[in-house]
Amino acid sequence: MESPNRIKTYKEFYQFYLTEHSKPLTKVFHFVGILLVLVVIFYVIDSGKERFLWYCPIFGYGFAWFSHAVFEKNTPATFKYPIWSLASDFRLFFELLIGKQKFSK
Repeated sequence: MESPNRIKTYKEFYQFYLTEHSKPLTKVFHFVGILLVLVVIFYVIDSGKERFLWYCPIFGYGFAWFSHAVFEKNTPATFKYPIWSLASDFRLFFELLIGKQKFSK
């Protein structure tokens, strides 16, 4: 049985996700984590050294979870909505990159 408080659409989830990432340093840490993930992926593609892929979850989740514990003081959405959360991490990264989202309010 599905919880009545469970978010049902990605659009609704992303609005929730943004409220859970309100502190500038949280956004910075998420941005750096995803940037490092992309660097590792491109390095693996270029070098063929797949053994370095295990760095991706360490960088991606490590930076994000640290920022939630230290700056936001909340539980990462990854634990309830893993796929939507992962997609939103990349979406926020690219929105910050192009200026659609801001690091500070």
